Amino acid sequence: MKISIKILSLAVLVSTVNIVYGQLQGMGTLNEPIDISPDFASYTNTYYLANELKSFDPASASGTVEYKRYEYSTRQAFNNMLSSLTAVNANEFPGIEYEASPNLPFSIQFVSPRAFRIVMNSGPDNTMDEPSLMLVDGKAPVDNSWKYSAVEGGHKYASAFGSIVIKTNPWKVLVYDQNGRELTSTNINADNMGKTYTPVMPFGYVRRASDYSRSFSASLNLAPGEKIFGLGESFTNFDKRGTRVVLFADDANGVQNETMYKPIPFYMSSRGYGVFMHTSTPITCDFGKYFSNVQQLMIGDEALDLFFFIGEPKEILDEYTDLTGKPTMPPLWSFGFWMSRITYFSEEDGRNVAKKLRENKIPSDVIHFDTGWFETDWRCDYQFSESRFDDPEQMIKDFRKDGFETCLWQLPYFVPKNSLFNEIVEKGLHVKSFKGNVPYEDAVLDFSNPETVEWYQQKIAGLLKLGVGAIKVDFGEAAPINGIYASGRTGFYEHNLYPLRYNKAVAEITKEITGETIIWARSTWAGSQRYPLHWGGDAASTNSAMAATLRGGLSIGLSGFSFWSHDIGGFVESASEDLYSRWTPFGMLSSHTRSHGEPPTEPWEYSDSFMDGFRNAANLRYQLMPYIYAQSKHSAENGLPMMRALFIEYPNDPGAWLVDDAYLFGQDILVAPLFENVTSRNVYLPGEGKWIDYQTGKTYNAGWNKIEAGKIPVIMLVRDGAAIPHAKLAQSTKFIDWSNIELRVFGSSKAKAYVCLPSDQVLHQIEISGGKVISNPLEGTTKLKITK
Repeated sequence: MKISIKILSLAVLVSTVNIVYGQLQGMGTLNEPIDISPDFASYTNTYYLANELKSFDPASASGTVEYKRYEYSTRQAFNNMLSSLTAVNANEFPGIEYEASPNLPFSIQFVSPRAFRIVMNSGPDNTMDEPSLMLVDGKAPVDNSWKYSAVEGGHKYASAFGSIVIKTNPWKVLVYDQNGRELTSTNINADNMGKTYTPVMPFGYVRRASDYSRSFSASLNLAPGEKIFGLGESFTNFDKRGTRVVLFADDANGVQNETMYKPIPFYMSSRGYGVFMHTSTPITCDFGKYFSNVQQLMIGDEALDLFFFIGEPKEILDEYTDLTGKPTMPPLWSFGFWMSRITYFSEEDGRNVAKKLRENKIPSDVIHFDTGWFETDWRCDYQFSESRFDDPEQMIKDFRKDGFETCLWQLPYFVPKNSLFNEIVEKGLHVKSFKGNVPYEDAVLDFSNPETVEWYQQKIAGLLKLGVGAIKVDFGEAAPINGIYASGRTGFYEHNLYPLRYNKAVAEITKEITGETIIWARSTWAGSQRYPLHWGGDAASTNSAMAATLRGGLSIGLSGFSFWSHDIGGFVESASEDLYSRWTPFGMLSSHTRSHGEPPTEPWEYSDSFMDGFRNAANLRYQLMPYIYAQSKHSAENGLPMMRALFIEYPNDPGAWLVDDAYLFGQDILVAPLFENVTSRNVYLPGEGKWIDYQTGKTYNAGWNKIEAGKIPVIMLVRDGAAIPHAKLAQSTKFIDWSNIELRVFGSSKAKAYVCLPSDQVLHQIEISGGKVISNPLEGTTKLKITK
């Protein structure tokens, strides 16, 4: 009897558990991220190591580099099998037809006084001059400010901000700041041979024995204490030093593993330089994980194209986004609260939610319909369900009158039962298999095909013309790696580029129809920041996932993205009141904010005290809208993130480089979320001045402080000398009164603030002294009230 009861209890337990699935790495399954690092440590492959600068023209900064052949050989010692890169002779026949030590193109190209480019080839390449979708103008600009001088054993180019030296024999490139401090240098064979027992792959390329394809290893030296940041929305260690990072767009199935929805081939170093790996192939970066003083950029491309940027973090981000593009300012309404769940299924659902938001005085601007607005859930056919939506166009109009925009979910994959599947296949709008068929069960749209883009944009345009404000650009990480694309390339080059093409297609048709640049996207590649905005994927509803979400937000911000959001409370399951209440102010103090995930997500579905707290946090956001809007404008113009790592504003504070559990919201507000059920926590305050608690008014000195959260469960401080613009509370950004703005001065009687009116989108800096505005550039338009 007891046994039977136990079995029954287990059966009941199993039947109530929500089983979820995710990708298991290292199993060789469909669309698993490609890690190319094993190709650089294989006994069967041939390695060509950069050896000597054989020719060089100082006027064009171009020439040729000789590469010597190596293979891994073995030696047994003390019962260990050891390996070493050993020089070898050519193995081709006839020997006179192939170069044993090829001399291949090498050039330095100057992009700006702070930026230069290293371009190298492992063989003939007729694609180097093609326009690049990753670069905002299709190609890099040319700068003529770098001055040449001959130096002992090589060549030097210098600008006002730094210099590079190219050594002849052995070939080596060294990068310096304006004070002559070495920032980094190429790691060459001479740096390692006879100096370490560890076999290190220096700067060179691999030729695979399996198919004779080639890929570069751009190996650079790491300095003691050097830290590495960026590389996209990475949820693992904030500082990538000592880690290996695979850059391959992937449905990460959460925010606590090493794969990424948003890999970006760009990073910055604490030593004052940044690197952009200009390619769309899979990349594996080893930042001293294998060998502590070498960063190995293993790039799938057979050509190497590296951009280097010199400066402080702000300057590096400005340079990188000058090259790959700065975001257009999203519409004002997008900065309001987005209400969603997975999913609202009907017009009645949507209208009820809009009504409840207004009845409960929860400020909000967007109602989002996720996967359920079609006749069949998840089956994307771009048509509202006729059985559940009586008049979607009128619904959207009614929403807009009440201060709501409408957002709709969709995806670029079409199941065989989708009514559009046959049309897509018959017209050849999909990515093709080797034989020209559909490579998956689904038809995946090929955005490298102009006909596909036109067909797709017509579908999206139909929704936008109904009055839809934004399209959710979901998925995009599963472009077939072995697929054949209309561009003439395989998925090895198109997989990572797919999110950028996808983002671009939706953003451009939205701009054409509505006049606004706005999407809500999950996947990215370099250049996607031009098409805001993006959110952090499917977080678990746990404390650790909340902390990982912040790390992802900080990292994507250090990869050129100004705007970013996340699902408040997590996505995978309904959040507990405790977690949801602490995640809410974290979400409200992000550039964009949305509640979304497994129901319930609506605040009235929880206790009255929870809803009061949720309302307080939402009210705070809407009162701060003048600050949020002005800081967003400043961020967009300068390539800065709204969710900002502390060291962006305080690069000379060593402690600021260590913080991954707090952030600057714009330049003046510091936010430290509560990642567990506590009312206080330790917070590092950067710089040398004072910080004022926004909620309590208490003043704290820079450095470590134990701080109590206020009524809203978050720690929020304002920099001494900042004036924070506020507006009177409104239930929608549509109803905000921009003719009266309150400037709250924190600390010093002398303060500054940015103000930007949505009507003209011009950024104004307001100076205050002694409780008075020194000059009001908004005179006649907006009254400024000073409070302390």
